[in-house]
Amino acid sequence: MDTTRVAVPGASLYCEVRGAGPVLLLICGGVYDAAGYAGLAGALADRYTVVTYDRRGNSRSPLDGAPGPQSIEEHGDDAYRVLVAVGVSEAAPAYVFGNSSGAIVGLELAARHPALVRVLVAHEPPLFELLPEREHWREVIREVEAAFQSGGSAAAGQVLGAALGMSGSPTDESPDESPDQAGGRVPGGASAPVEMDPEMAAMLARFAVNNEFFMEFEVPPFARYTPDVDALKSGSSRVVPAAGTVSADEPPARAAYAVGGALGLPVAVFPGDHGGFGLEVEGFARTLDGILRAG
Repeated sequence: MDTTRVAVPGASLYCEVRGAGPVLLLICGGVYDAAGYAGLAGALADRYTVVTYDRRGNSRSPLDGAPGPQSIEEHGDDAYRVLVAVGVSEAAPAYVFGNSSGAIVGLELAARHPALVRVLVAHEPPLFELLPEREHWREVIREVEAAFQSGGSAAAGQVLGAALGMSGSPTDESPDESPDQAGGRVPGGASAPVEMDPEMAAMLARFAVNNEFFMEFEVPPFARYTPDVDALKSGSSRVVPAAGTVSADEPPARAAYAVGGALGLPVAVFPGDHGGFGLEVEGFARTLDGILRAG
């Protein structure tokens, strides 16, 4: 694995590059970072040049100035700049996979820069504005903001987690739980070892810091985002909405089906739940590889 940095307006992005072949960019969800994709990246590095990165404001990708509400457009531009930095061009566009908030970033990337994206797999994007109960989610996000102001990220996470009612691991959708509370799983979906090595401990410490940024500056604007359906329909990127086999009734998975409905596209089904890429690595990698090779 090689590491590098990509300078973007207002931040410096930490990137990891593995393998050889066509570029596959994996975009992280909320509190986890490139380390959350280590298993999936390793499983695909024999076929792809797999690129992962810490999104701006998270972990090893510091902002140049004071933090503030995050712009999906800015995050989409970051992903574009990462692609350009690793040599992606219109002549050789990339494959892109995004989970959760990363799927939202991927949709923005494909809408704004379709010539650089051959295939986008958008796995369970929490696009509450596409759900029929959008007014309910608008109220939930207002409650999350109020809870953060009064009680910090733990209180805000409890409000969001209760509203989502999702099973399984803590992810960017329920970041207030510890691995013990979530049956031995960590943000990003991976299994937590019985005895954590220093690398795992350092990763979890990063996630805890990321949670503060996520709850205050990312959850509200991302929850209010609506993808540019017209641009996605008219663009050259093949968009594949995706959901887990065991999370079909959960809000992010239902939002994936809403994306499919808006674009007139079928939804690909992946092993596991919202964090299936971390727990069902081999099956997830096979499914993703099959989708990319078809496109």
